[in-house]
Amino acid sequence: MITDFHDNLLNHSHPSDSYDHSQESTSNGVWRIAELIPEAFEKIVKSASHGSGISGIPSGFDSLDQLTAGWQNGELIAIGGRPGMGKTAFILSMLKRMTVDNHIPAMLFSLEVNEYQIANRLLSCVCEIPCEKLKKGLLAPYEWGQLDYKIKELNDAPLYLDTAAALTIEELCQKAQNAVKEYGVGLIVIDYLQLLYQKIAYSESRYTELNYFTRRLKSLAKELNIPIIITSQLNRETERRGGLNGGRPQLSDLRDSGTICDDCDMVCFIHRPEYYHIYQDEQGYDLHGVAEFQIAKQRNGTLGKILLHFREEYACFYPIEQQKEMKQAVRPSRISPSEQPPFNFPIPDAPF
Repeated sequence: MITDFHDNLLNHSHPSDSYDHSQESTSNGVWRIAELIPEAFEKIVKSASHGSGISGIPSGFDSLDQLTAGWQNGELIAIGGRPGMGKTAFILSMLKRMTVDNHIPAMLFSLEVNEYQIANRLLSCVCEIPCEKLKKGLLAPYEWGQLDYKIKELNDAPLYLDTAAALTIEELCQKAQNAVKEYGVGLIVIDYLQLLYQKIAYSESRYTELNYFTRRLKSLAKELNIPIIITSQLNRETERRGGLNGGRPQLSDLRDSGTICDDCDMVCFIHRPEYYHIYQDEQGYDLHGVAEFQIAKQRNGTLGKILLHFREEYACFYPIEQQKEMKQAVRPSRISPSEQPPFNFPIPDAPF
């Protein structure tokens, strides 16, 4: 039935041979609707064939993907949160799931954290060894084996990093275009927006300057036809809210919020009640380690909220369901004692 409808659609939407619509559409951005319908239908059929309802790039968090249908090409997505909420941790957890688990090429522009800190945090997330122990090199014997065994997963991941300390919006756009062209990058993350700058001041107003940044990034997402995710700081208004809503963000809390809310297709927030000493919700459920990921704006979808589990020692987010399974399967190591690691890295004698 779908095939018959598809054939009928193509017959009725085929443009006249006497007029080259494709030439005009690529030159000035003008499309005839009949040219777009077949491709739109193909995307619907492709989504239906998957059976998962995911038409975009999966984040690796199933409950989130059910709300978004995956990160959509051409969209600009903002993820906001106060310091300490875990914006960078969420980004790295997501990129781990995308590039390590699903081998989707992605690029991270990290304007705040350097490349070695990112590498250590990803190792902690992948190997499930506390960041502090990796930083000090104080690992137990089984953790050295775990590190040796799991490190290959990161070596094979199509994840690209740019950690330039000072990056202009023009340089970022050029690097992004090169990454898509050379590496086939399917998603770009910028952590975080307020650290971008211009060599020549766009305006004396920071509000106006950020407005230019978000509009330029939205244009870049459409131009490259990929999702672009930006993280953003929030103002201190969240800290003034008391009760069970203490610290819970809303759209007006975005720093220079007009620039972000207007231009982004989706605006999300990360909130950890535990950070504000809120340990139970209204129903009395335990909130230790619980994080809320809220979709406060979605231009092409519904709003909603999901719960994630945050492991502070690994600086990593997990689906709540996965954490329940991990608690049931108690084990000291992710590899069995009889399993030989694929690498033979020299292991220091000092920790033993």
